[in-house]
Amino acid sequence: QVQLVESGGGLVQAGGSLRLSCVVSGSIFSINCMGWYRQAPGKQRELVAAIARGGTTTYADSVKGRFTISRDNAKNTVYLQVNSLKPEDTAVYYCNTDRHWPTVVAGRFDSWGQGTQVTVSS
Repeated sequence: QVQLVESGGGLVQAGGSLRLSCVVSGSIFSINCMGWYRQAPGKQRELVAAIARGGTTTYADSVKGRFTISRDNAKNTVYLQVNSLKPEDTAVYYCNTDRHWPTVVAGRFDSWGQGTQVTVSS
């Protein structure tokens, strides 16, 4: 059973930055693809960024140039550096993992962690 623990969210002013972390257990982290997702009130959960085991990354158009996903296999941790935050970035941010890239990109998971709240004030 994979366990996901997200942290690092908070309340920031527009233009601010945060670093979100997700620690993964119960899975062979180094061979998995990882994704960060977010869900704003009244909206569907969406992919924000993903990173493959080889380091290939993809980003939602709305965050390109502002967010950076990275991973530390030694710590079983994936990070999301979020810069130049905008009020529309306000959401609960989640991570998830799978061996298969299409699954991570599509966000097809049956279970999720508790997420971490990011709130951006204008």
